[in-house]
Amino acid sequence: MPKVSSVIVPYAAYLRVYEPLAAFPEPERDHWTRYARRPDRPGYQDELRRSLADLLPTPPVAVPVHESGDAFVLQDERGIHVCPWRTRLRGWQALGDLGEELPASVLDAVLPPLVRDQAAKDYERWLVRNPDARPWIRTATWQVPLNWFVLVSDEEREYTKGSGDTGDEPPVLRYRTPMVQARRRVARGLRALKDAIDEGPLIDGLVDVGRWLEEFHPRSLVELDYGGLVHVLPAGDLEGDHSAADVAEGIEALRRGDGVAAGEAYGRLVERWRAVRDLRSAN
Repeated sequence: MPKVSSVIVPYAAYLRVYEPLAAFPEPERDHWTRYARRPDRPGYQDELRRSLADLLPTPPVAVPVHESGDAFVLQDERGIHVCPWRTRLRGWQALGDLGEELPASVLDAVLPPLVRDQAAKDYERWLVRNPDARPWIRTATWQVPLNWFVLVSDEEREYTKGSGDTGDEPPVLRYRTPMVQARRRVARGLRALKDAIDEGPLIDGLVDVGRWLEEFHPRSLVELDYGGLVHVLPAGDLEGDHSAADVAEGIEALRRGDGVAAGEAYGRLVERWRAVRDLRSAN
């Protein structure tokens, strides 16, 4: 299995929002302006390495004591856009999902109940002071939720093969789109789905992610990044993965009332992502 920066990459995908500097109040805006000029800004693997290092002490650090002052930064003709890590907040939120991800015996071994209970109490106290807090990053393990693909189009797909087995330059598969486009696609997708089916996890997920997007500046950028999943998928599968196109085709077929075409598109998606999830329990 390829390695990056001496750390095996967890098999997680990410949905990130990069907001323009104008979205941040002072003095936070000044902080991010200065931060964006730094030549030594940490990258994707640095955030991962820090998170994994916190699990090594005894007892492990379930959630950082202090919130991260780091962020991912995009700079182009549109200006500077910032995606704060907010590692502490995301750690608290992730703890609530671990019960569904891991067997109780494994969870207790990795993070003892006393550690989890203390983290939960800290989060409750923190929420009283920060009731409107929300993360700029969402994470999904061993999959890319199908509702995420509704936000992007195949034309926005970026794929680079990387440097092969050395791991120095890992493959990259991601999409980036303006916030206004992402919101428009959510609205159109929801109309088509609700006209065709009464309810379901795809609708629920799309409603949830749509509400999340509404929390951000309209000139933000949305990024769907396959992250560590590129290390578990064969290069040929990555190169041929056009899940956003399949989702768009399925939604358009529903809009036309073509159930056969919609079923075929959905079948391709289910087969592709079932194969990925099956690797989770493989030796």
